[in-house]
Amino acid sequence: MRVTQALSQSLLQRISRRTPLMAGAVCVALAVSGCASQTTLGEKSGEQKDSGTPVLAKDGAQTTTITKLQKFMWFFSPYRPDIQQGNFVSEEMLSQLKAGMTQDQVRFIFGTPLLTDPFHAERWDYPFRLAKGNGEITTSRVVVYFKEGKVDHFDGGNLPTEKEYIARIAGPARKFDKDAPPPEMPVVEKKPRGEQ
Repeated sequence: MRVTQALSQSLLQRISRRTPLMAGAVCVALAVSGCASQTTLGEKSGEQKDSGTPVLAKDGAQTTTITKLQKFMWFFSPYRPDIQQGNFVSEEMLSQLKAGMTQDQVRFIFGTPLLTDPFHAERWDYPFRLAKGNGEITTSRVVVYFKEGKVDHFDGGNLPTEKEYIARIAGPARKFDKDAPPPEMPVVEKKPRGEQ
């Protein structure tokens, strides 16, 4: 007995007609969602390449969001992890920076600078980029200028606070009702050894 005999001939004909249509629909969905695109990890998409606007420290943190269509089509694309690059500098960290601090003090607050230019040793750059898996990109830059080993001035501002940054990565914090009873923990009875 053949397997095809278990299925009716009309069902086999309907399946064989619909297969190319379904395959075409899947290919279109993957192409629109970006799964079948030719961009590589870290490379910007075509629409972002054309803008070419550099991230300036005076502009503060900037977030680019995705459209509703891209958000809907993200369902068809493969898993993309959140990628953080650079030094995150929060508003609280920037408020600790004062003119006249030494390089060691700045390194203690912000960490080791990501960019130190040998031709401009008196300038430290702290760029930051967070690419969320859903396509949202947050960028910022803080530049610290030194004169004779002490902070002369710095550029950067309008940065997210640490709570905003954590909410951006992990999602907003859940609200808990103070009057609600705590969830009950299941009770597991321990049996003495040898008993079953």
